[in-house]
Amino acid sequence: METIRWSVDINVEKQKSYPHISEAADFLRQGHVIAFPTETVYGLGADATSDAAVQGIFEAKGRPSDNPLIVHISTPDELQDLVASISPEAGQLIKAFWPGPLTIIFNKKAGVFSDLVTAGLDTIGIRMPSHPVALELISHSGKPLAAPSANTSGKPSPTSAEHVARDLTGRIKGIVDGGETGVGLESTVIDCTVTPPMILRPGGVSAEEIKACIGEVHVDPSLKKEQSAPRSPGMKYTHYAPTAPLYLIKGKADWIQQTIERLQGEGKKVGLLASEELAASVKADIVKMCGTREDPSTIARGLYHAIRSFNDTNADIILAEAFDEKGIGAAIMNRLEKAAGHKWINESSS
Repeated sequence: METIRWSVDINVEKQKSYPHISEAADFLRQGHVIAFPTETVYGLGADATSDAAVQGIFEAKGRPSDNPLIVHISTPDELQDLVASISPEAGQLIKAFWPGPLTIIFNKKAGVFSDLVTAGLDTIGIRMPSHPVALELISHSGKPLAAPSANTSGKPSPTSAEHVARDLTGRIKGIVDGGETGVGLESTVIDCTVTPPMILRPGGVSAEEIKACIGEVHVDPSLKKEQSAPRSPGMKYTHYAPTAPLYLIKGKADWIQQTIERLQGEGKKVGLLASEELAASVKADIVKMCGTREDPSTIARGLYHAIRSFNDTNADIILAEAFDEKGIGAAIMNRLEKAAGHKWINESSS
């Protein structure tokens, strides 16, 4: 399959015509799969009401079909045709965080979505992205778009069109190139069908921000372990992993240096995924910096690119710095734990 690549200016809402977006939207209406940018990561979009279109997502990604997908819309008004009801808490969250990196779980309206989108659940995860290119594409398609991250299943999520092209050229109809994404990590997922609402996946909106908006919120305790039946999109199976095995490492810089030297003594090429601060005080065979601890949002933006970049190296093992879990740090550590398969090297237990 030939994969078309359209370059679109992020300031698309200021333009009077949208030839590339219109062409991509036509393909979506025809049941094709199209990758597009959001403010979090690139999504792999298809008509959420069509079994055949959604099946194309799973085939392109190589993703098991028992994992539910997030649906993307362009205005909150579309919800009335998609969900059974909107709780007061969901309404408050919509006003506070849409458009933006927050997915809300609703009870779905019967007979609207392909069953492949919900993986047999009675609920549906929906969000309204803030990326102007995404909003224009969804609006032009006239369809709610199911859109998981636009990568081969298990690989780090893509934060640029080039990442998408590496994984999916020849497997999808097209890629709408809107430049690099902003947040760098997927949306927060919160279930508003339960009381109190429950965060099922940490992401671009922090638990602290949500609590300030609606009050009491629970966090799914299963976030720290593998699940057999995921309640949230993208939370089953190991994700985000590079080719070389990745371990989270926590300890003082001198101990981390000693650990690296021990692994090097065993004949291993050691990669280090680190903040600017740790990278300045520790040496390894390959060092990839993902941001500064002074501004955790820079780590979120740089994380997936840094993880992916190790695949172009000869690293035998990758040690990833552990970060504080406050704010967006919870999402950073959730993704790193998934990438590591929950494998740790910890000074306190050595």
